[in-house]
Amino acid sequence: MGLRKNKQEIDVTAASGNKVANNRVDWRALWPSGDLARFCFVSLGILLHATNETMVATVMPAMVGELAGVHLVGWSLAIYELGAIVAGAAAGRLVSYVALRSNMMVAALLYATGALICATAPSMPLFLAGRLVEGLGGGALVSLAFVSVERLFARNIWPQLFGIMSAIWGVAAFSGPMLGAIMTEFLSWRWAFGVFTFGGAAMALASFIVLNTHEATRPQAGSGAAPSFPYPALACLALSVVLIAAAGIDIALLRSSLLLLLGLIGLALFFRIDTLRPRSRLFPSPLFSWRSPLGSGMTMVAAFSVATCTFTIYGPLLLTTLHGIPILTTGYIIAAESIAWSILSIVIANAPLERERLIIVIGALMIASGLAGFAYTIPAGSIPLILPCALLQGGGFGVCWPFLTRVIVASAREGEQTIASAAVPTMQRIGYAVGAALAGIVANASGFSEGLNREAAAGVAGWLFLAFVPLGILGCVAALRIALPVMRPQEAAG
Repeated sequence: MGLRKNKQEIDVTAASGNKVANNRVDWRALWPSGDLARFCFVSLGILLHATNETMVATVMPAMVGELAGVHLVGWSLAIYELGAIVAGAAAGRLVSYVALRSNMMVAALLYATGALICATAPSMPLFLAGRLVEGLGGGALVSLAFVSVERLFARNIWPQLFGIMSAIWGVAAFSGPMLGAIMTEFLSWRWAFGVFTFGGAAMALASFIVLNTHEATRPQAGSGAAPSFPYPALACLALSVVLIAAAGIDIALLRSSLLLLLGLIGLALFFRIDTLRPRSRLFPSPLFSWRSPLGSGMTMVAAFSVATCTFTIYGPLLLTTLHGIPILTTGYIIAAESIAWSILSIVIANAPLERERLIIVIGALMIASGLAGFAYTIPAGSIPLILPCALLQGGGFGVCWPFLTRVIVASAREGEQTIASAAVPTMQRIGYAVGAALAGIVANASGFSEGLNREAAAGVAGWLFLAFVPLGILGCVAALRIALPVMRPQEAAG
């Protein structure tokens, strides 16, 4: 539960725009004790995971050109996110039974092993196996980073440490695409994963040296029983995503439709199982009910997470294949989307609370506009038109996401606020995994099942984004539902 608690503190603090408590931290005093070095080291796990997660988009064109398997491109994100979800949920519980240092070493070695498999993969299936192992290691590293703050550092500096860790995500979102583009342009896409192989191995070694305190070398089981691990729910989720992704391989109407239907049924079953197991549940209730801001908010999170991952996965591949746009340029575009998210989230953070629901609607409209714009600009190949769409999509998330998180947490039932806080990033990851699998179906049905060429890319470019516009509209409607409790009194007054 440590991860959930810490994540709630980050989201609520960022969303409220309040300044952190007036505890002044003497960073120089932390150096002699080794606390500052330990914090920098722990944060490296977040940087490794997040940078790798965003890097894949810009190495994809070169990788597919060498390994083929363009029909499996959607799996690269789906399988990584699945590993991260499972490992993230497990790591927060394992620290009750296994020392934090041991957990960190194993997670780092898993991460390095997965990166090495990706770097040396002779085929796309083996590359995907590496991505799964990478996701397991990276998801665990992130979870353990948040747990480490609670275990290793004084409570009075938690807000500052969490704030810095949140900023690291922004740095990683920018540096990932750039790293992939630069490595591919001047060396090889394999070296992009080679960097993370060395990084993971170095972190495993440093874990043994740096995490040498009593808190890090002893299990920290509390007085009560640790929350049980959601085995049935996560197994059902993994099977569902695999079924949806499998529906996009060798497109055949009956077979693909059946696999897609089974996958969607499995997703519904996953949420049902989660509801029935309160000791290990991942989501608050009522999860998707539009009678409450929580249900509308979680619907919005799910819809936009599924709908917006297509540009990250396929954008560089389509631009390079269709229009010959350099990989480095596509890296700049994806980085610009991340920068817009970070900058606007900072700019809007101090907006008056009474306007937060209106801001959520504005952010939702920005996201949907960017998504719809890609359906025209990607086939056209005009950078001056593509860039504004990327800025709209990323900026929309930056505008509304902090406020959306707070609305969801504030409207949760008594005793479920912690679960609600952790549910937002969990739902995002699930949305990315499902969205990647669905994008694979659309891309392969539109032409990529025949292989990677300019004609196939032309067929895919428009449909790949148009297919997700309805989900963008659903996200906007959910945002309007969140705003209704505020709008109605104003209408009555008029």
